[in-house]
Amino acid sequence: MRISAKGEYAIRAMLDLAMRHGQGLIPIQEVARRQGIPQRYLEQVLLLLKRAGFLASKRGSTGGYHLRQPPEEISVGAVLRAVEGSLTPFEVGGREPRGRRGGDGDLAELWREVGDAVAAVIDRTTFADLVERAAARRSPSRSMYHI
Repeated sequence: MRISAKGEYAIRAMLDLAMRHGQGLIPIQEVARRQGIPQRYLEQVLLLLKRAGFLASKRGSTGGYHLRQPPEEISVGAVLRAVEGSLTPFEVGGREPRGRRGGDGDLAELWREVGDAVAAVIDRTTFADLVERAAARRSPSRSMYHI
């Protein structure tokens, strides 16, 4: 599975908006600046996410974007699929596994298992989880044993 710049930007933008969930409309310029994403490209990505039902927006000087659902209801996998399409097949060395040609058939089951494992992780990880992780990394009082 390869994640394109579009997929990475979608995840970063959604995380940015999830961190500000409940704060109203967030201007695209702020998201672009904080995330280091070119605004014109971010506009295209956010439009895809809006069409997929993850975002709502308002135009104008007081406009911006916000999540349509709480961050705990949006998985990373769902967002990636919305912008990347199908996340299979798993890619090996920049190419798709060849199935039974050559010796690759011996490894096909392994690559399928790896792809399934990746899908399981991104499907169970929500943006609320990512917000929590980000907050824990930024917390000066965080220790390895903090409960």
